[in-house]
Amino acid sequence: MKLLTHNMLTSHVKGVTQGYPLLIKATEVKVNTVEFNPQFVSRMIPKLEWSALVKAAEELGHRQDLPGELVPDYEKNEDFLKKVHKALLEVEVIEGCLQCPESGREFPISKGIPNMLLNEDEV
Repeated sequence: MKLLTHNMLTSHVKGVTQGYPLLIKATEVKVNTVEFNPQFVSRMIPKLEWSALVKAAEELGHRQDLPGELVPDYEKNEDFLKKVHKALLEVEVIEGCLQCPESGREFPISKGIPNMLLNEDEV
C-alpha cells in the first residue's frame, strides 16, 4: 500500500466519527523506484491531507526531508516534488495493518493490499 492510498482511506465502522487518519502498523515496508512525474505529483498535492502524509512517512521512518508544511509555489520546486514523490509513490507497506484512531479496529494489509471490508455488525 502506497502512502498515496493511505492518505485517501478512512474507517467507516458504525459509530465512528474520527476514522481518519488511520494509524499504520507495518511489519514489512519496501521502497521501490518509480519514474518521477512532476505533473502528477503537483496535481495530487491539493487532494492530500498534508499533515497525515507527513505523520505516515514519519511512522514508517521515511520522512527524510519532507517538510511539515507545504512550500509556496511547490509546482515549480522540483526538489520538493521529488521528496513528495518518494513519500507518496515509492514507500510501500507490504505487510501490517491500519488501525482506526477512534475504535481501534485493525484492517489487515497483505501483499500490499489493505482489506477495508467490515463485518456485518460494523456496518
